[in-house]
Amino acid sequence: MNMLNSLQTAFASNRVLKVISGLNNFDRDRVAMVVTAADLGGATFIDIAADPELVRMARQLTNLPICVSAVDPQLFVAAVEAGADLIEIGNFDSFYAQGIRFEAEEVLALTKATRALLPHITLSVTVPHILTLDKQVELAQALVAAGADIIQTEGGTSSSPSHAGTLGLIEKAAPTLAAAYEIARAVNVPVLCASGLSNVTAPLAIAFGAAGIGVGSAINKLDDEIIAIAVVRSLVEALAAAPTAVRS
Repeated sequence: MNMLNSLQTAFASNRVLKVISGLNNFDRDRVAMVVTAADLGGATFIDIAADPELVRMARQLTNLPICVSAVDPQLFVAAVEAGADLIEIGNFDSFYAQGIRFEAEEVLALTKATRALLPHITLSVTVPHILTLDKQVELAQALVAAGADIIQTEGGTSSSPSHAGTLGLIEKAAPTLAAAYEIARAVNVPVLCASGLSNVTAPLAIAFGAAGIGVGSAINKLDDEIIAIAVVRSLVEALAAAPTAVRS
């Protein structure tokens, strides 16, 4: 693995914040807003669609590490040549509404194909939440064996909170928190807890063993850049105040 020093330091501190603009978000203005909010709000790195033009635009707006996401390994090559620092297989959330599922065998095959194309770049892989927890753990272990450097969890899109306020936020984050707890104890690489998180549940992700969090819709659905910056800052502050991981 060839991880940037800044990312290695951030992962070692267990306070990583990845801001996600969306795997299928190719709107330059919206991506630019998310990148700017991440930069000014103090995020650790950004995650954008695997598009060379978006990578070049993002590089003009920030010095933060740039991650690109896709489910087609071929798309990573041009994005890396354009300046992407790391790559992510996933974020699958945007596909579930279309009825598209990613099973364990397919995610593992994508990981192996990506590693064959790009053997040295830092590789993050999302474990689909549609799998049972035990199967998520098994897949995470197989992904690490296949060359994944970071494992990301998900689950917020499938959660249906029955309460408002703080309790609802915890209910929303429960699937990805549970996955982070189980996977972090089964692999020896950093785990990013993503999907459905907020400043209330970000500290729980760290306490459950995650090295950091990934946040997308809470930021990329906003229309006001100032509000987006404030949301990023609130997440950074929540992570800074997070307790150390719970040990089993």
